[in-house]
Amino acid sequence: MSDAVTPDVVDPRQRKIRRLNRDMFFKLALVVFIMGGFAYAMVPLYKSICEALNINVLARTDVGSAPGEKNAPINSQVDLTRNVTVEFDANARGPWEFHPEQNSVSVHPGQMTTVMYEFKNTQSRTMTAQAIPSYAPGVAQSHFTKVECFCFSQQTLKPGESKRWPVIFYVDDKLPKDVKTITLSYTFFEVGGTTPPAPVGQLEAKPHA
Repeated sequence: MSDAVTPDVVDPRQRKIRRLNRDMFFKLALVVFIMGGFAYAMVPLYKSICEALNINVLARTDVGSAPGEKNAPINSQVDLTRNVTVEFDANARGPWEFHPEQNSVSVHPGQMTTVMYEFKNTQSRTMTAQAIPSYAPGVAQSHFTKVECFCFSQQTLKPGESKRWPVIFYVDDKLPKDVKTITLSYTFFEVGGTTPPAPVGQLEAKPHA
């Protein structure tokens, strides 16, 4: 007498195994969905907790930065016991206008601050330029974090076009105690080869003294 299992016995077992596998797949998918939703909800939940506890935490991930700018996320808390004066300077290497809307601000280390810069292309041609920042004293550079800045990328303006650009920054609370003033200076250079040449006969700008 043969010991082979008849089809009537095998089919129910196979159907049961397939059903168990299907149920397991849906359960695992549900777990993954719940975990993803929980991770997504953690960001606003964390922010709400920080605001409720009056904890000022600043963080960013740069999408782009100028040479010498910091790229790593940095955390900082506002130090209300200190004040640092940040002075702003603008140098335009060309026939255009470029300046900050205010000469200086007084900030607490860790305090987010926004300063606007104005730029106008006074030429009769389109131009593309790049702003290069510098700092004084030099030690301030590693403690000065820009969250948003027009210097992160090249800027293109049409003939006679004016624009206002923000610089959003904070000074690291680890700035040495003896540094009371920081000067942030920008030099705006035209990027060669990315704009049409000047019209024939146009006078070149005289260099600044």
